[in-house]
Amino acid sequence: MSMRKSRAVVIVNYEFSSSGSEEPLARRSGAQREADKLSQVLSSLSYTVHLYKNQTAKKIEEIYQQESQEEHGDYFVSILSSHGEEGVIYGSEGKPVKLTRIFQTLSPQRSSALAGKSKIFFIQACRGGALDSGVWLETDSAQPEEDSFSHYLALPDNTAVMFACSPGYGAFLNLAGSMFLQTLLELLEGEERHLELARLLTRINWKVAFYCEARGTYKGSKEMPCFVTNMVHEVFPFSQHAAEAAGSL
Repeated sequence: MSMRKSRAVVIVNYEFSSSGSEEPLARRSGAQREADKLSQVLSSLSYTVHLYKNQTAKKIEEIYQQESQEEHGDYFVSILSSHGEEGVIYGSEGKPVKLTRIFQTLSPQRSSALAGKSKIFFIQACRGGALDSGVWLETDSAQPEEDSFSHYLALPDNTAVMFACSPGYGAFLNLAGSMFLQTLLELLEGEERHLELARLLTRINWKVAFYCEARGTYKGSKEMPCFVTNMVHEVFPFSQHAAEAAGSL
């Protein structure tokens, strides 16, 4: 195990501007406080945490470019919370950032510092605007980027990405926060943090699917997170003693 502290990057966009004639994206009330709490929890779990708020598309790419040059511990964790569509998230000025660009910035070909390190992303953003009933709505979603494409084939080695919702669907957010990141926060504060990563992500799926539902206008609507990973070993990114025990086997 590395003696360096693992690093975490939390990016939350909750206020949006517009550089043209179009209306800015809607304010994301509840997102800021949620990101603050997650940053505190990750810090308590011995991560070096960098929290960024209301970042433009260009700045988001620059943040990951900088991280690709840093010295890292065993894990790199990043939480992205913004408006989005399938394959993209939106900067604070409403311009899209392709997830593939973020992932490839941290690939071994571009980041020797992260080669062989476990990279874990949690993405709170819409991947479309549909509900299970097929109704279109305004949630954490904006208009889709015409040339956005699948991010699955662009994952660098040793990477796991968890999305707040399934492809084509909306991710809910209210004044108390989002279903997805509130559940992540709850589990990281509890004993579930000691679970192996795939089990932890599955536990998040289960809890959001069966115990969370939208409030207000879309009361009763559900959300189904999902994740993709190409990791080939068990990892315990939020439990030092579990990781040490696994490493001694």
